[in-house]
Amino acid sequence: MSVKRNGSHMSGKRFAGLVLGRMSVTMLIIAVEIFWMIAFGLWLSNYAAWINTFFTLVGLIVVCYLILKDENQSYKLTWIVVISFLPLFGGMMYLMFGNKRPSRRMRKRLERVDALHRDLMERQEPEVLTEVEPRTARTSEYLRRMGPFPAYGDTETEYFEVGERMFARLIPDLESAKDFIFLEYFIVHEGTLWQEIFEILARKAGEGVDVRLIYDDMGSVSDLPRGMRKKLAQAGIRTLAFNPFLPLVSLVMNHRDHRKIAVIDGRVAYTGGVNIADEYANRYARFGHWKDTALRMEGGAVDSFTVMFLNMWNAYHPTEADYSRYLGRAVPPTRAVQGIVQPYTDSPLDEENLAENVYLDILSQAKRYVYIFTPYLVIDSEMQSALTLAAKRGVDVRIVTPGVPDKKTVFRLTRSYYAPLLRAGVRIYEYTPGFLHAKSYVCDDRVAVVGTVNMDYRSLFLHFECGALLIDAPVIEDIKQDALRTMAESREISQKDSKKYSRSSLFDLLLRILSPML
Repeated sequence: MSVKRNGSHMSGKRFAGLVLGRMSVTMLIIAVEIFWMIAFGLWLSNYAAWINTFFTLVGLIVVCYLILKDENQSYKLTWIVVISFLPLFGGMMYLMFGNKRPSRRMRKRLERVDALHRDLMERQEPEVLTEVEPRTARTSEYLRRMGPFPAYGDTETEYFEVGERMFARLIPDLESAKDFIFLEYFIVHEGTLWQEIFEILARKAGEGVDVRLIYDDMGSVSDLPRGMRKKLAQAGIRTLAFNPFLPLVSLVMNHRDHRKIAVIDGRVAYTGGVNIADEYANRYARFGHWKDTALRMEGGAVDSFTVMFLNMWNAYHPTEADYSRYLGRAVPPTRAVQGIVQPYTDSPLDEENLAENVYLDILSQAKRYVYIFTPYLVIDSEMQSALTLAAKRGVDVRIVTPGVPDKKTVFRLTRSYYAPLLRAGVRIYEYTPGFLHAKSYVCDDRVAVVGTVNMDYRSLFLHFECGALLIDAPVIEDIKQDALRTMAESREISQKDSKKYSRSSLFDLLLRILSPML
Protein backbone atom coordinates (compact mmCIF):
# COMPACT_ATOMS: atom_id res chain seq x y z
CA MET A 1 0.00 0.00 0.00
CA SER A 2 1.42 3.37 -0.99
CA VAL A 3 0.59 6.09 1.52
CA LYS A 4 1.87 9.64 1.07
CA ARG A 5 2.47 11.64 4.22
CA ASN A 6 4.50 14.54 2.85
CA GLY A 7 3.33 17.99 1.88
CA SER A 8 2.49 17.18 -1.72
CA HIS A 9 -1.21 17.51 -0.95
CA MET A 10 -0.81 20.97 0.53
CA SER A 11 1.59 22.72 -1.81
CA GLY A 12 1.93 26.48 -1.80
CA LYS A 13 -0.26 26.67 -4.89
CA ARG A 14 -3.03 24.61 -3.29
CA PHE A 15 -2.84 26.61 -0.06
CA ALA A 16 -3.19 29.85 -1.99
CA GLY A 17 -6.11 28.34 -3.86
CA LEU A 18 -7.85 27.50 -0.59
CA VAL A 19 -7.26 30.98 0.85
CA LEU A 20 -8.40 32.78 -2.27
CA GLY A 21 -10.82 30.13 -3.50
CA ARG A 22 -14.54 29.94 -3.67
CA MET A 23 -15.06 28.54 -0.16
CA SER A 24 -13.05 31.31 1.49
CA VAL A 25 -14.85 34.04 -0.44
CA THR A 26 -18.19 32.42 0.37
CA MET A 27 -17.41 32.21 4.10
CA LEU A 28 -16.39 35.89 4.05
CA ILE A 29 -19.73 36.83 2.47
CA ILE A 30 -21.63 34.74 5.05
CA ALA A 31 -19.68 36.47 7.86
CA VAL A 32 -20.75 39.84 6.45
CA GLU A 33 -24.38 38.60 6.32
CA ILE A 34 -24.24 37.53 9.98
CA PHE A 35 -22.70 40.88 10.97
CA TRP A 36 -25.47 42.68 9.09
CA MET A 37 -28.15 40.58 10.83
CA ILE A 38 -26.68 41.41 14.25
CA ALA A 39 -26.54 45.11 13.37
CA PHE A 40 -30.14 44.97 12.18
CA GLY A 41 -31.15 43.29 15.45
CA LEU A 42 -29.44 46.02 17.45
CA TRP A 43 -31.25 48.67 15.43
CA LEU A 44 -34.57 46.92 16.10
CA SER A 45 -33.86 47.11 19.83
CA ASN A 46 -34.81 50.78 19.64
CA TYR A 47 -38.36 49.55 19.19
CA ALA A 48 -38.03 46.83 21.81
CA ALA A 49 -41.45 47.03 23.45
CA TRP A 50 -43.70 46.08 20.54
CA ILE A 51 -41.04 43.99 18.78
CA ASN A 52 -40.58 41.86 21.92
CA THR A 53 -44.31 41.25 22.04
CA PHE A 54 -44.49 40.33 18.36
CA PHE A 55 -41.54 37.91 18.39
CA THR A 56 -42.61 36.30 21.65
CA LEU A 57 -46.02 35.64 20.13
CA VAL A 58 -44.36 34.16 17.03
CA GLY A 59 -42.27 31.93 19.30
CA LEU A 60 -45.33 30.65 21.17
CA ILE A 61 -47.13 29.88 17.91
CA VAL A 62 -44.10 27.99 16.59
CA VAL A 63 -43.80 25.96 19.82
CA CYS A 64 -47.48 24.96 19.57
CA TYR A 65 -46.96 24.06 15.91
CA LEU A 66 -43.93 21.90 16.78
CA ILE A 67 -45.81 20.07 19.55
CA LEU A 68 -48.57 19.11 17.11
CA LYS A 69 -46.29 18.39 14.13
CA ASP A 70 -45.43 14.82 13.13
CA GLU A 71 -41.70 15.40 13.53
CA ASN A 72 -38.67 13.68 15.03
CA GLN A 73 -38.90 14.24 18.79
CA SER A 74 -35.23 15.18 19.27
CA TYR A 75 -35.42 17.71 16.46
CA LYS A 76 -38.57 19.25 17.96
CA LEU A 77 -37.00 19.41 21.43
CA THR A 78 -33.93 21.20 20.07
CA TRP A 79 -36.02 23.97 18.53
CA ILE A 80 -38.25 24.31 21.58
CA VAL A 81 -35.12 24.80 23.73
CA VAL A 82 -33.73 27.35 21.24
CA ILE A 83 -37.00 29.29 21.26
CA SER A 84 -37.14 29.17 25.07
CA PHE A 85 -33.64 30.59 25.46
CA LEU A 86 -33.95 33.06 22.57
CA PRO A 87 -37.56 34.27 22.82
CA LEU A 88 -36.80 37.34 20.74
CA PHE A 89 -35.48 35.53 17.66
CA GLY A 90 -36.01 31.78 18.26
CA GLY A 91 -39.39 31.55 16.55
CA MET A 92 -38.22 33.52 13.52
CA MET A 93 -35.06 31.37 13.33
CA TYR A 94 -37.22 28.27 13.05
CA LEU A 95 -39.36 29.82 10.32
CA MET A 96 -36.22 30.74 8.38
CA PHE A 97 -33.99 27.72 9.00
CA GLY A 98 -35.92 24.99 10.81
CA ASN A 99 -37.96 23.34 8.07
CA LYS A 100 -36.18 20.09 7.21
CA ARG A 101 -37.90 19.74 3.85
CA PRO A 102 -36.06 21.10 0.79
CA SER A 103 -37.09 24.27 -0.96
CA ARG A 104 -40.30 24.19 -2.99
CA ARG A 105 -38.30 24.51 -6.21
CA MET A 106 -36.12 21.49 -5.37
CA ARG A 107 -39.12 19.40 -4.32
CA LYS A 108 -41.01 20.29 -7.49
CA ARG A 109 -38.10 19.26 -9.73
CA LEU A 110 -37.39 15.95 -8.02
CA GLU A 111 -40.98 14.92 -7.33
CA ARG A 112 -41.94 15.56 -10.96
CA VAL A 113 -39.27 13.20 -12.30
CA ASP A 114 -39.92 10.61 -9.59
CA ALA A 115 -43.64 10.52 -10.42
CA LEU A 116 -42.92 10.27 -14.15
CA HIS A 117 -40.76 7.15 -13.70
CA ARG A 118 -42.33 5.63 -10.61
CA ASP A 119 -43.70 2.72 -12.63
CA LEU A 120 -40.13 1.58 -13.35
CA MET A 121 -39.68 0.92 -9.61
CA GLU A 122 -43.05 -0.71 -8.99
CA ARG A 123 -42.13 -4.18 -10.16
CA GLN A 124 -43.93 -6.93 -8.27
CA GLU A 125 -41.51 -9.71 -7.40
CA PRO A 126 -43.05 -11.60 -4.45
CA GLU A 127 -41.60 -14.87 -5.74
CA VAL A 128 -38.06 -13.85 -4.78
CA LEU A 129 -39.09 -13.65 -1.11
CA THR A 130 -40.73 -17.06 -0.82
CA GLU A 131 -37.65 -18.62 0.81
CA VAL A 132 -36.90 -15.63 3.06
CA GLU A 133 -37.57 -15.78 6.81
CA PRO A 134 -40.99 -14.08 7.27
CA ARG A 135 -39.82 -11.32 9.64
CA THR A 136 -37.01 -10.28 7.30
CA ALA A 137 -39.37 -10.47 4.33
CA ARG A 138 -41.40 -7.77 6.06
CA THR A 139 -38.39 -5.45 5.96
CA SER A 140 -38.15 -6.02 2.23
CA GLU A 141 -41.88 -5.46 1.85
CA TYR A 142 -41.55 -2.12 3.69
CA LEU A 143 -39.00 -0.92 1.12
CA ARG A 144 -41.14 -2.15 -1.76
CA ARG A 145 -44.22 -0.33 -0.46
CA MET A 146 -42.61 2.92 0.66
CA GLY A 147 -40.09 3.34 -2.16
CA PRO A 148 -41.22 1.61 -4.17
CA PHE A 149 -37.94 -0.32 -4.40
CA PRO A 150 -38.04 -3.83 -5.92
CA ALA A 151 -36.14 -6.80 -4.55
CA TYR A 152 -33.94 -8.80 -6.94
CA GLY A 153 -33.02 -12.46 -6.78
CA ASP A 154 -30.70 -12.43 -9.82
CA THR A 155 -27.85 -10.21 -8.65
CA GLU A 156 -24.28 -11.22 -7.79
CA THR A 157 -22.52 -9.07 -5.19
CA GLU A 158 -18.93 -8.44 -4.17
CA TYR A 159 -17.96 -6.71 -0.91
CA PHE A 160 -14.91 -4.47 -0.46
CA GLU A 161 -13.55 -3.84 3.03
CA VAL A 162 -11.36 -0.91 1.92
CA GLY A 163 -11.62 1.72 -0.80
CA GLU A 164 -8.48 0.71 -2.66
CA ARG A 165 -9.96 -2.73 -3.34
CA MET A 166 -13.10 -1.12 -4.72
CA PHE A 167 -11.14 1.10 -7.09
CA ALA A 168 -9.10 -1.91 -8.23
CA ARG A 169 -12.39 -3.30 -9.59
CA LEU A 170 -14.09 -0.03 -10.59
CA ILE A 171 -11.28 1.26 -12.80
CA PRO A 172 -11.23 -1.83 -15.09
CA ASP A 173 -15.04 -1.65 -15.24
CA LEU A 174 -14.78 1.96 -16.41
CA GLU A 175 -12.18 0.92 -18.99
CA SER A 176 -14.58 -1.71 -20.34
CA ALA A 177 -17.53 0.69 -20.83
CA LYS A 178 -19.09 0.59 -24.30
CA ASP A 179 -22.29 2.63 -23.96
CA PHE A 180 -22.57 4.77 -20.82
CA ILE A 181 -20.93 5.64 -17.50
CA PHE A 182 -22.99 7.30 -14.74
CA LEU A 183 -21.13 8.53 -11.64
CA GLU A 184 -22.74 10.27 -8.64
CA TYR A 185 -20.56 11.18 -5.65
CA PHE A 186 -20.71 13.51 -2.67
CA ILE A 187 -17.00 14.31 -2.98
CA VAL A 188 -14.77 14.56 -6.03
CA HIS A 189 -11.35 15.87 -5.07
CA GLU A 190 -8.32 16.60 -7.17
CA GLY A 191 -5.52 14.07 -6.76
CA THR A 192 -3.86 11.06 -8.35
CA LEU A 193 -7.03 8.95 -8.14
CA TRP A 194 -9.26 11.55 -9.76
CA GLN A 195 -6.66 12.19 -12.47
CA GLU A 196 -6.57 8.48 -13.28
CA ILE A 197 -10.37 8.29 -13.44
CA PHE A 198 -10.66 11.55 -15.38
CA GLU A 199 -8.29 10.29 -18.09
CA ILE A 200 -10.44 7.16 -18.51
CA LEU A 201 -13.67 9.18 -18.62
CA ALA A 202 -12.24 11.62 -21.17
CA ARG A 203 -10.99 8.79 -23.36
CA LYS A 204 -14.33 6.99 -23.17
CA ALA A 205 -16.25 10.17 -23.97
CA GLY A 206 -14.00 10.57 -27.00
CA GLU A 207 -15.01 7.05 -28.10
CA GLY A 208 -18.69 8.04 -28.00
CA VAL A 209 -19.56 6.67 -24.55
CA ASP A 210 -22.24 8.71 -22.72
CA VAL A 211 -20.31 9.89 -19.64
CA ARG A 212 -22.12 11.83 -16.91
CA LEU A 213 -20.97 12.98 -13.48
CA ILE A 214 -23.07 14.30 -10.60
CA TYR A 215 -21.17 15.72 -7.63
CA ASP A 216 -22.37 17.57 -4.59
CA ASP A 217 -21.27 21.18 -4.78
CA MET A 218 -20.77 21.55 -1.02
CA GLY A 219 -18.91 18.25 -0.70
CA SER A 220 -16.46 19.16 -3.45
CA VAL A 221 -16.29 22.93 -3.06
CA SER A 222 -13.02 23.08 -1.10
CA ASP A 223 -10.88 20.90 -3.35
CA LEU A 224 -12.33 20.86 -6.86
CA PRO A 225 -10.02 23.08 -8.89
CA ARG A 226 -11.24 26.16 -10.69
CA GLY A 227 -12.24 25.54 -14.25
CA MET A 228 -12.93 21.85 -13.61
CA ARG A 229 -16.43 21.96 -15.10
CA LYS A 230 -15.05 23.63 -18.23
CA LYS A 231 -12.32 21.00 -18.45
CA LEU A 232 -14.90 18.22 -18.10
CA ALA A 233 -17.14 19.78 -20.74
CA GLN A 234 -14.23 20.12 -23.16
CA ALA A 235 -13.54 16.41 -22.66
CA GLY A 236 -17.15 15.56 -23.51
CA ILE A 237 -18.11 14.69 -19.91
CA ARG A 238 -21.49 16.09 -18.89
CA THR A 239 -21.73 17.30 -15.28
CA LEU A 240 -24.27 18.33 -12.68
CA ALA A 241 -23.28 20.18 -9.50
CA PHE A 242 -26.07 19.37 -7.05
CA ASN A 243 -27.55 22.27 -5.04
CA PRO A 244 -24.83 24.85 -5.82
CA PHE A 245 -23.33 26.30 -2.68
CA LEU A 246 -24.37 29.94 -2.29
CA PRO A 247 -23.22 32.54 0.24
CA LEU A 248 -26.54 32.51 2.10
CA VAL A 249 -27.32 31.87 5.76
CA SER A 250 -30.01 29.29 4.95
CA LEU A 251 -30.96 25.73 5.86
CA VAL A 252 -31.50 25.10 2.13
CA MET A 253 -27.74 24.56 1.97
CA ASN A 254 -28.14 21.59 4.37
CA HIS A 255 -29.77 19.41 1.72
CA ARG A 256 -26.87 17.63 0.07
CA ASP A 257 -26.53 14.73 -2.36
CA HIS A 258 -24.60 12.30 -0.15
CA ARG A 259 -25.16 9.30 -2.46
CA LYS A 260 -22.35 7.28 -4.04
CA ILE A 261 -23.38 5.53 -7.24
CA ALA A 262 -21.46 4.19 -10.23
CA VAL A 263 -23.28 2.48 -13.11
CA ILE A 264 -21.44 1.10 -16.14
CA ASP A 265 -23.44 0.07 -19.21
CA GLY A 266 -26.39 -0.98 -17.05
CA ARG A 267 -24.62 -4.22 -16.16
CA VAL A 268 -22.49 -3.20 -13.14
CA ALA A 269 -23.24 -0.87 -10.22
CA TYR A 270 -21.34 0.24 -7.12
CA THR A 271 -22.42 1.88 -3.88
CA GLY A 272 -21.03 2.34 -0.36
CA GLY A 273 -19.19 4.99 1.59
CA VAL A 274 -16.29 5.55 -0.83
CA ASN A 275 -15.90 8.93 -2.56
CA ILE A 276 -13.46 9.87 -5.32
CA ALA A 277 -10.50 11.28 -3.39
CA ASP A 278 -7.01 10.00 -2.61
CA GLU A 279 -7.65 9.42 1.10
CA TYR A 280 -10.48 6.99 0.29
CA ALA A 281 -7.97 4.77 -1.54
CA ASN A 282 -5.28 5.30 1.14
CA ARG A 283 -3.05 7.09 -1.33
CA TYR A 284 -2.92 9.95 1.15
CA ALA A 285 -2.94 9.51 4.95
CA ARG A 286 -5.24 12.31 5.98
CA PHE A 287 -6.47 10.78 9.25
CA GLY A 288 -4.40 7.62 9.48
CA HIS A 289 -5.66 4.53 7.66
CA TRP A 290 -9.01 5.22 5.96
CA LYS A 291 -11.43 2.36 6.57
CA ASP A 292 -14.41 2.26 4.23
CA THR A 293 -16.72 -0.30 2.63
CA ALA A 294 -18.43 -0.70 -0.74
CA LEU A 295 -20.50 -3.12 -2.78
CA ARG A 296 -20.31 -4.17 -6.43
CA MET A 297 -23.42 -5.61 -8.11
CA GLU A 298 -24.03 -7.44 -11.38
CA GLY A 299 -27.61 -8.33 -12.29
CA GLY A 300 -31.11 -6.90 -12.16
CA ALA A 301 -30.45 -4.67 -9.12
CA VAL A 302 -28.31 -2.44 -11.35
CA ASP A 303 -31.54 -1.11 -12.88
CA SER A 304 -32.57 0.48 -9.58
CA PHE A 305 -29.33 2.45 -9.34
CA THR A 306 -29.68 3.46 -12.99
CA VAL A 307 -33.14 4.90 -12.31
CA MET A 308 -31.89 6.66 -9.16
CA PHE A 309 -29.13 8.37 -11.16
CA LEU A 310 -31.30 9.29 -14.12
CA ASN A 311 -34.02 10.75 -11.88
CA MET A 312 -31.50 13.05 -10.19
CA TRP A 313 -29.97 14.00 -13.55
CA ASN A 314 -33.26 14.68 -15.34
CA ALA A 315 -34.60 16.75 -12.45
CA TYR A 316 -31.97 19.39 -13.30
CA HIS A 317 -30.83 18.54 -16.84
CA PRO A 318 -33.92 17.18 -18.65
CA THR A 319 -32.33 14.86 -21.17
CA GLU A 320 -34.58 11.87 -21.73
CA ALA A 321 -38.16 10.98 -20.85
CA ASP A 322 -37.69 7.32 -21.74
CA TYR A 323 -35.18 5.28 -19.72
CA SER A 324 -35.78 2.00 -21.56
CA ARG A 325 -32.48 2.00 -23.45
CA TYR A 326 -30.59 2.08 -20.14
CA LEU A 327 -32.52 -0.73 -18.41
CA GLY A 328 -32.70 -4.50 -18.65
CA ARG A 329 -29.10 -4.71 -19.83
CA ALA A 330 -27.73 -6.95 -17.08
CA VAL A 331 -25.98 -10.10 -18.29
CA PRO A 332 -27.63 -13.22 -16.81
CA PRO A 333 -25.41 -14.77 -14.12
CA THR A 334 -23.38 -17.78 -15.24
CA ARG A 335 -24.18 -19.64 -12.00
CA ALA A 336 -27.08 -19.84 -9.60
CA VAL A 337 -27.40 -16.72 -7.47
CA GLN A 338 -28.44 -16.93 -3.84
CA GLY A 339 -30.09 -14.25 -1.76
CA ILE A 340 -31.85 -10.95 -2.31
CA VAL A 341 -30.42 -7.53 -3.22
CA GLN A 342 -32.72 -4.53 -2.74
CA PRO A 343 -31.26 -1.10 -3.55
CA TYR A 344 -33.03 1.93 -2.06
CA THR A 345 -32.68 5.66 -1.75
CA ASP A 346 -33.85 8.05 0.96
CA SER A 347 -34.50 11.77 0.72
CA PRO A 348 -35.88 14.69 2.72
CA LEU A 349 -38.68 15.14 0.17
CA ASP A 350 -41.18 13.37 2.40
CA GLU A 351 -41.71 12.67 6.10
CA GLU A 352 -40.76 9.00 5.76
CA ASN A 353 -37.43 8.36 7.54
CA LEU A 354 -36.83 5.33 5.37
CA ALA A 355 -33.10 4.81 5.98
CA GLU A 356 -33.45 5.10 9.76
CA ASN A 357 -36.45 2.77 9.71
CA VAL A 358 -34.44 0.09 7.92
CA TYR A 359 -31.79 0.32 10.66
CA LEU A 360 -34.46 0.24 13.40
CA ASP A 361 -36.17 -2.74 11.79
CA ILE A 362 -32.94 -4.73 11.67
CA LEU A 363 -32.40 -4.07 15.40
CA SER A 364 -35.96 -5.06 16.22
CA GLN A 365 -35.68 -8.47 14.52
CA ALA A 366 -32.15 -9.35 15.67
CA LYS A 367 -31.84 -12.57 17.67
CA ARG A 368 -28.10 -13.16 18.03
CA TYR A 369 -26.00 -10.19 16.93
CA VAL A 370 -25.88 -6.83 15.13
CA TYR A 371 -22.51 -5.37 14.12
CA ILE A 372 -22.48 -1.73 13.03
CA PHE A 373 -19.93 0.54 11.31
CA THR A 374 -20.59 4.29 11.51
CA PRO A 375 -18.25 7.30 11.40
CA TYR A 376 -20.66 9.43 13.44
CA LEU A 377 -22.92 8.37 16.31
CA VAL A 378 -25.30 11.30 16.84
CA ILE A 379 -28.58 9.52 17.40
CA ASP A 380 -32.14 10.38 18.35
CA SER A 381 -34.10 8.83 21.22
CA GLU A 382 -35.72 6.23 18.91
CA MET A 383 -32.37 4.88 17.74
CA GLN A 384 -30.91 4.93 21.24
CA SER A 385 -33.92 2.99 22.55
CA ALA A 386 -33.65 0.42 19.75
CA LEU A 387 -29.94 -0.16 20.39
CA THR A 388 -30.31 -0.46 24.16
CA LEU A 389 -33.44 -2.64 23.99
CA ALA A 390 -31.74 -5.08 21.60
CA ALA A 391 -28.76 -5.34 23.97
CA LYS A 392 -30.99 -5.76 27.02
CA ARG A 393 -32.83 -8.69 25.46
CA GLY A 394 -29.52 -10.48 24.91
CA VAL A 395 -28.52 -9.48 21.37
CA ASP A 396 -24.77 -8.95 20.90
CA VAL A 397 -24.84 -5.32 19.69
CA ARG A 398 -21.46 -3.88 18.71
CA ILE A 399 -20.68 -0.49 17.17
CA VAL A 400 -17.37 0.55 15.60
CA THR A 401 -16.59 4.27 15.35
CA PRO A 402 -13.38 6.09 14.30
CA GLY A 403 -10.29 6.19 16.49
CA VAL A 404 -8.93 9.22 14.62
CA PRO A 405 -11.61 11.89 14.04
CA ASP A 406 -12.12 13.94 10.92
CA LYS A 407 -14.24 16.48 12.82
CA LYS A 408 -13.21 16.89 16.45
CA THR A 409 -16.46 18.49 17.60
CA VAL A 410 -18.59 15.71 16.09
CA PHE A 411 -16.17 13.12 17.53
CA ARG A 412 -16.64 14.64 20.97
CA LEU A 413 -20.39 14.55 20.44
CA THR A 414 -20.21 10.90 19.30
CA ARG A 415 -18.40 9.92 22.50
CA SER A 416 -21.06 11.64 24.60
CA TYR A 417 -23.53 8.93 23.50
CA TYR A 418 -21.35 6.04 24.70
CA ALA A 419 -22.32 5.91 28.39
CA PRO A 420 -26.04 4.97 28.16
CA LEU A 421 -25.32 2.46 25.40
CA LEU A 422 -22.54 0.78 27.39
CA ARG A 423 -24.70 0.60 30.50
CA ALA A 424 -27.33 -1.29 28.50
CA GLY A 425 -24.74 -3.82 27.27
CA VAL A 426 -23.86 -2.40 23.83
CA ARG A 427 -20.17 -2.91 23.04
CA ILE A 428 -18.36 0.01 21.40
CA TYR A 429 -15.02 -0.01 19.60
CA GLU A 430 -12.85 2.78 18.20
CA TYR A 431 -10.86 1.99 15.05
CA THR A 432 -7.40 2.93 16.29
CA PRO A 433 -5.51 2.66 12.95
CA GLY A 434 -7.33 5.73 11.67
CA PHE A 435 -10.66 7.04 10.45
CA LEU A 436 -13.59 4.67 9.90
CA HIS A 437 -15.92 6.09 7.24
CA ALA A 438 -17.92 2.90 6.57
CA LYS A 439 -21.71 2.72 6.98
CA SER A 440 -22.98 -0.83 7.34
CA TYR A 441 -25.09 -3.18 9.44
CA VAL A 442 -24.85 -6.98 9.55
CA CYS A 443 -27.28 -9.13 11.55
CA ASP A 444 -27.57 -12.84 12.38
CA ASP A 445 -25.77 -14.04 9.21
CA ARG A 446 -28.89 -13.32 7.15
CA VAL A 447 -29.43 -9.59 6.66
CA ALA A 448 -27.08 -6.66 6.03
CA VAL A 449 -26.95 -3.11 4.67
CA VAL A 450 -24.08 -1.43 2.84
CA GLY A 451 -24.61 2.17 1.81
CA THR A 452 -24.01 5.85 2.41
CA VAL A 453 -26.16 6.45 5.53
CA ASN A 454 -24.37 7.66 8.67
CA MET A 455 -26.01 7.38 12.07
CA ASP A 456 -26.45 11.12 12.45
CA TYR A 457 -29.19 13.67 11.86
CA ARG A 458 -27.84 14.96 8.55
CA SER A 459 -27.77 11.54 6.90
CA LEU A 460 -31.02 10.34 8.42
CA PHE A 461 -33.13 13.46 7.89
CA LEU A 462 -31.48 16.06 5.61
CA HIS A 463 -29.40 14.34 2.92
CA PHE A 464 -30.17 12.34 -0.20
CA GLU A 465 -28.79 8.86 0.57
CA CYS A 466 -28.72 5.35 -0.86
CA GLY A 467 -27.90 1.79 0.12
CA ALA A 468 -28.54 -1.86 -0.58
CA LEU A 469 -30.41 -4.26 1.69
CA LEU A 470 -28.95 -7.78 1.47
CA ILE A 471 -30.92 -10.85 2.55
CA ASP A 472 -29.48 -14.39 2.68
CA ALA A 473 -26.72 -13.41 0.22
CA PRO A 474 -23.31 -15.15 0.47
CA VAL A 475 -21.60 -11.75 0.71
CA ILE A 476 -23.13 -11.26 4.18
CA GLU A 477 -20.50 -13.65 5.58
CA ASP A 478 -17.77 -11.39 4.11
CA ILE A 479 -19.32 -8.37 5.84
CA LYS A 480 -19.46 -10.23 9.17
CA GLN A 481 -15.85 -11.40 8.95
CA ASP A 482 -14.70 -7.87 8.08
CA ALA A 483 -16.53 -6.57 11.15
CA LEU A 484 -14.83 -9.14 13.39
CA ARG A 485 -11.38 -8.37 11.94
CA THR A 486 -11.96 -4.64 12.33
CA MET A 487 -13.01 -5.01 15.97
CA ALA A 488 -9.90 -7.13 16.62
CA GLU A 489 -7.67 -4.23 15.59
CA SER A 490 -9.77 -1.61 17.39
CA ARG A 491 -9.88 -0.54 21.02
CA GLU A 492 -12.95 -1.58 23.00
CA ILE A 493 -14.37 1.26 25.09
CA SER A 494 -14.98 0.54 28.77
CA GLN A 495 -17.50 2.18 31.06
CA LYS A 496 -14.55 3.86 32.76
CA ASP A 497 -13.60 5.38 29.41
CA SER A 498 -17.18 6.53 28.83
CA LYS A 499 -17.24 8.40 32.16
CA LYS A 500 -14.16 10.29 31.01
CA TYR A 501 -15.83 11.14 27.69
CA SER A 502 -19.20 12.08 29.22
CA ARG A 503 -18.20 15.56 30.25
CA SER A 504 -20.56 17.99 31.89
CA SER A 505 -19.20 21.29 30.61
CA LEU A 506 -21.50 23.96 29.23
CA PHE A 507 -20.01 23.34 25.78
CA ASP A 508 -20.87 19.63 25.88
CA LEU A 509 -24.38 20.40 27.09
CA LEU A 510 -24.79 22.84 24.22
CA LEU A 511 -23.52 20.24 21.74
CA ARG A 512 -26.10 17.68 22.88
CA ILE A 513 -28.94 20.19 22.76
CA LEU A 514 -28.01 21.40 19.29
CA SER A 515 -26.95 18.00 17.91
CA PRO A 516 -29.94 17.73 15.51
CA MET A 517 -28.81 20.99 13.92
CA LEU A 518 -25.11 20.11 13.58
